[in-house]
Amino acid sequence: MVSVVRFTQTGGPEVLQVEEVGQSSPGAGEVWLEQEAIGVNFLDVTQRNGAVPVPLPNGLGLEGAGRVAAVGEGVDNVKVGDRVAYATGPLGSYASGRLYPANKLVKIPDSMSCEQAAAVLFKGITAQYLLKSTYPVGPGTVMVLYGVAGGLGEIMAPWAKHLGAFVIGVVSREQSVAKAEALGCDAVLVFDPHTLAADVARITDGKKADVVYDPIGRVSFETSLDSLKPRGLMVSFGASSGAPAPLEVSKLNAKGSLFLTRPSIVAHTTDIAEYQHRAEDVFAAVEAGIIKPLIRGRYALSDVSKAHADLESGTSSGTLVLIP
Repeated sequence: MVSVVRFTQTGGPEVLQVEEVGQSSPGAGEVWLEQEAIGVNFLDVTQRNGAVPVPLPNGLGLEGAGRVAAVGEGVDNVKVGDRVAYATGPLGSYASGRLYPANKLVKIPDSMSCEQAAAVLFKGITAQYLLKSTYPVGPGTVMVLYGVAGGLGEIMAPWAKHLGAFVIGVVSREQSVAKAEALGCDAVLVFDPHTLAADVARITDGKKADVVYDPIGRVSFETSLDSLKPRGLMVSFGASSGAPAPLEVSKLNAKGSLFLTRPSIVAHTTDIAEYQHRAEDVFAAVEAGIIKPLIRGRYALSDVSKAHADLESGTSSGTLVLIP
């Protein structure tokens, strides 16, 4: 039997239920994957609570790692016994085993465990496209990065430093300042919507930032715009405080001909070749020591509700994994 997490209605962590179902045989282009570790991402939380709608009933989770146990017709990129990981749909990674499209699997380097792969791939691909496609971060780039103490921030900050950026990290509480500094941030600010833009101006001698990476949403949106230099780029890619309020496009002109984008991992991984390239770049960055798959919490799959509760409350910050 296979343990699978499902939910039939949106709500708090308690809506997640573990069910026992039978194993399925892979069809053409599919594999059966015995999972050893599952990544927990804040997107999972927003899908569970209804902020990001998904069809119901449904499974949950987009990231996992394990071993190929069976392959379907036409599969030639992986074989039984291979250690593989993935970081995109279809939903359903919260399970001890699952069917999955073979062309979306990425082979795990020998130097990396399944836990490490499950902890880093989804967030790593997000960091990769944000730093290399959404805005080409390089030497001299001045960037503001929210959530440095979280799982994505732990990857983006050191990777941005490796690319040559001046990183202004934003954290939610004073206790996280030391962690942000240890990740290489050149300056760290505790979030205050009334003072953040002025602090960014002070730190940059009035020049402000080339790019702001803002996963917070509603409460930070205005101050993020005000932290940008003329023709700077606002990257709004999350909504942990709720979706930003509607924006009159004339405001972008008034604030200095700003650019605004709302990127998603789906748009950057739909093309299989592009997805594979981004995944390989992430694993290469890990092997080079540029980024580290830091696991802050391990939970049994049966404790999935507690993992979600801890992630939402901040009790467990950083990257969490579920172990089937």
